[in-house]
Amino acid sequence: MTLEGQRPHSVLFCCDYNAVRSPMAEAMMKALYGREIYVQSVGVKNELEVDGFAVAVCDEIGVKLDRHRARSFDEMEEWGDDLSSFDLVVALSPASQRRALELTRFYHLDVEYWPVLDPTGLGEGREAKLSAYRQTRDQIRERLIDRFGPPAPHTDDTSTVKETE
Repeated sequence: MTLEGQRPHSVLFCCDYNAVRSPMAEAMMKALYGREIYVQSVGVKNELEVDGFAVAVCDEIGVKLDRHRARSFDEMEEWGDDLSSFDLVVALSPASQRRALELTRFYHLDVEYWPVLDPTGLGEGREAKLSAYRQTRDQIRERLIDRFGPPAPHTDDTSTVKETE
């Protein structure tokens, strides 16, 4: 595990389909820490597009997710992204943890498992579903801050990180 107080240079979030939890984590990480940490996300499978409820609840907190394109571990490798280039892999589902451990057994990088609620299929009606997705979003945000520390200070342009000191 990365030493407390030190952030990794690169993080890969993974879940089952790269449609809800891992893209939420990727987008919130980018919003919280800017360009300080290189962040990507993948799924064990890529059979779904980004979930509309995930887009909606992230939009509520000013995090844009609507342009996310889901991809799998296999596609990531096909596109030339190497798992060994990441310092940390954060698995958000048991299946993604198994896949990450399988793929990283030859690399010297950390894999952490964060048990995060899968909101898909929860709730009857739009408001109940949104409530479940908000719970997942807030759980991920809390884990990010607990793990990586206070967010980086930003300028008015959220893509640029202010220099400190």
